Amino acid sequence: MAEITAAAVAKLREMTNAGMMDCKKALTESNGNLETAVDILRKKGNATAITKGAKEAREGMIAQYIAPGGRLGVLVEINSQTDFVARNEMFRAFADEVAKGLAADPKASFEAQRVQLVAAIRENIQIPRFERMEVTGNGLVAAYIHTGAKVGVLVEVGAGKEETIANDEFKQLVKDITLQIAAGHPFVVSREQVAADVVAKEKEIATEQVKNKPPQAIAKIVEGKLEKFYQTYCLVDQGFVKKNSEISVKEHIATVAKQLGDDVTIRRFVRFQIGEAVSA
Repeated sequence: MAEITAAAVAKLREMTNAGMMDCKKALTESNGNLETAVDILRKKGNATAITKGAKEAREGMIAQYIAPGGRLGVLVEINSQTDFVARNEMFRAFADEVAKGLAADPKASFEAQRVQLVAAIRENIQIPRFERMEVTGNGLVAAYIHTGAKVGVLVEVGAGKEETIANDEFKQLVKDITLQIAAGHPFVVSREQVAADVVAKEKEIATEQVKNKPPQAIAKIVEGKLEKFYQTYCLVDQGFVKKNSEISVKEHIATVAKQLGDDVTIRRFVRFQIGEAVSA
């Protein structure tokens, strides 16, 4: 039997918002396996929030660079040991330099500058990840850094016509999409991109939650729960934040596309948050 530490319980609580005793019982039942414990809590209806991964104790900032013309962009995470250093002007200048440099050359090394900065501020500085997007065809890349630089978004939105990308309505739509991603924290663009094993697990959890219901009702209830999952997990199925979620992101895009007389598609996005575990 694996030892259930206070740290493991705290980590599970952070991932699920479940009560301390519920977390401890789930970890005991799962023999200390964190992922299995999450599933146990969800099946029992005790998990009220699920994060992509447990947060690591890291500080720093998210930086971005969008090249003139909006066809190339970079989002990068720069880590420090303390938030105090993350607000340092030298640190912020380094982050901006890295973002711009990676736009010019994704294989660029900033090791010499990093070592120099570490010597100057006496804290460990790391560059754990970055994303670089370049438009193919017609479209724009846009970025958004939330206040405090702890959350950043990079998105590519495509259009059918070249003239669309210069249209102010299209530019506003792209900006609104970055804000949506920051606030809504989706994981994929659409439900077609959700992995089959993820869907299977959601069905299993939903079925377990209603297993005492009449058999003829279970399928319908599970379908409804899966639909709610999509509305959280998938960007275009989320309620559009700027319209108080009265319409979906997909519906808003369709309205703007009709006004523009063009096809508009969210091609890809990334959302970085300081301290979250990097996962594929």
